[in-house]
Amino acid sequence: MGNCCSDVGGGMTAIGGTAPSTSTSNQNDAADWYFKSHGIHGIFSQIELSFSATSLRDRDVFSKSDPMVVVYIQERDGAFTEVFRTEVVLNSLNPTWITKYTITYQFEIVQILLFRVFDIDTQFHNVEVKMLKLEEQQSLGEASCALSEIVSKPNRSLILDLVQREESVPSTHSQHQGKLTVHAEECFSSKTTAEMTLKCLNLESKDLFSKSDPFLVISKVVESGMSIPVCKTEVSKNDLNPTWKPVFLNIQQVGSKDSPLVIECFNFNSNGKHDLIGKVQKSLADLEKLHTGREGENLFLPTPVGHDNQNKALKSKLFVEKYSETVQYTFLDYLAAGFELNFMVAIDFTASNGNPRLPDSLHYIDPSGRLNAYQKAIYEVGEVLQFYDADKRFPAWGFGARPIDGPVSHCFNLNGSSNYCEVEGIRGIMMAYTSALFNVSLAGPTLFGHVINRAAMIASQSLANDAKKYFVLLIITDGVITDLQETKDALVKASDLPLSILIVGVGGADFKEMEILDADKGERLESSTGRVASRDIVQFVPFRDVQNGPSVVQELLAELPSQFLAYMRSREIKPCS
Repeated sequence: MGNCCSDVGGGMTAIGGTAPSTSTSNQNDAADWYFKSHGIHGIFSQIELSFSATSLRDRDVFSKSDPMVVVYIQERDGAFTEVFRTEVVLNSLNPTWITKYTITYQFEIVQILLFRVFDIDTQFHNVEVKMLKLEEQQSLGEASCALSEIVSKPNRSLILDLVQREESVPSTHSQHQGKLTVHAEECFSSKTTAEMTLKCLNLESKDLFSKSDPFLVISKVVESGMSIPVCKTEVSKNDLNPTWKPVFLNIQQVGSKDSPLVIECFNFNSNGKHDLIGKVQKSLADLEKLHTGREGENLFLPTPVGHDNQNKALKSKLFVEKYSETVQYTFLDYLAAGFELNFMVAIDFTASNGNPRLPDSLHYIDPSGRLNAYQKAIYEVGEVLQFYDADKRFPAWGFGARPIDGPVSHCFNLNGSSNYCEVEGIRGIMMAYTSALFNVSLAGPTLFGHVINRAAMIASQSLANDAKKYFVLLIITDGVITDLQETKDALVKASDLPLSILIVGVGGADFKEMEILDADKGERLESSTGRVASRDIVQFVPFRDVQNGPSVVQELLAELPSQFLAYMRSREIKPCS
């Protein structure tokens, strides 16, 4: 997916590159830690915002206004910080600004932007824009939105109404502030991606009692000579002649086909201190030639300063088993083409949550307004996903409870309706949840299969209608599931559908079985008939980790673009199709 965000899969975690979406191993968790400990994190899309306006207010007496846009971003504490100013467009009420603002788009974070338009007084026209004192200029209005709202619009353009913040402005004036159009573009133009299958022969063993556990790190060399990691493979355990799963590199991201790349082979160590086995420096063009000529390249080790030879040649060789170039569409390409993420929620109403009327219950509704764990999970996940759902009508279910005058249900409509399951917006989910607490009796056991099958049915119907939709089911639960195999069967079947499942565990229960469902922690799921899931669609986090900071919620959501792309690519669905 280019430099949009990391496709995490297979045995490979790409830092800015792409990889097929398959399961990862515990070795790769430690390898990830190695990169993070060195300050290396996933690279997200660089978005370029451009601005134009129509029907601005005319604040000048003898000419038209001279407008400038100032951009602010909301910090975690809610305060807005100025980050950018356009140039001043002279004498225009319908300006188009040339200067563009570049921002890093992160799917899993709500990035709130504030845009203020100022009329720059004539006496300041010779002053650099960054030196202008805004309090000396006249306001032409302001508008705010989330970056997600812009990138999720068809053609990535959002039209905002400008309003005056000052209460002293007469209401008749505030109705005619004009409109600001914000347009987003990804900064790279090339989506050509090189796919390579790499292998090594005759690697040196770095372990005393077993063979090495090698993995590759591919870095680009920048002008300063420093190497910047862009991709790494999975760990091939106990193997001196490994062939790794394919790696994907966006050609523009690494510079060009002729830009130098450093390929380093490390021996994995669980403490994160990996041993360098050897390295080579080649461009993509060189690697393509190695593939065409079926030749290998000897690895080398840098030698200490003072020796006659700078590098020590090794017997170990790197081979390029496969090399091909394809167009890889990004997550934002699909959004611009009208694809949506449709949010769904399923809430655990089993008796193990405790009596909702007592303060020690996980379902207790605090009169002070403080959110319980269920409410917080709904809000924090829904806050991000709502922007990618056009009608914001969300299916919401409960399970493990007995509705009034009925048997225990393992999938009932949260809104109390027997005909439809949708509610309006995140607020609608919150209201339906609170209402359900007073209209059902908590029971049990904890079964996931019913709600997963219900969500899968909706996804299947949408697929049959060729809708541009991908579904995300959030399951919030407090306990250990009692239908583990049935849940596995449902997940394996659902892995062929446009569906991802997020599971949040609340309370202090042992959630080991939940981690089994999350293929990041082990092998792919297998059904009772022996069928293996076509892809990983589950992400699980315990809520007690979520409470330690927002990073865990971000981690919960971070794989969604990768899972979305893995599905689209597996079915060869293009944004324009």
